[in-house]
Amino acid sequence: MVTAIVFVKAEVARIPEVAEAIAALSGVSEVYSVTGAIDLIALIRVAQHDQVADVVADSLNKVPGVLSTETHIAFRAYSAHDLEAAFSLGG
Repeated sequence: MVTAIVFVKAEVARIPEVAEAIAALSGVSEVYSVTGAIDLIALIRVAQHDQVADVVADSLNKVPGVLSTETHIAFRAYSAHDLEAAFSLGG
């Protein structure tokens, strides 16, 4: 399984519809609206690296309202339990 994290800049007035269109794409598992320099984060989960290009270059980048993307391939996944322990405040 290959996981890619895609940062998406979108037309501000179209963020909700862009997010919904991206979420409907095959290979996209989740889309988050976020604060900061980017508008959306999409998680791509596919079987092979070549499929990342199919999802991002052939589909996601063509969604009306997408201005630009930046794709990051994940090397390792850490469980939610490990993340909770790392960020625990001892409470």
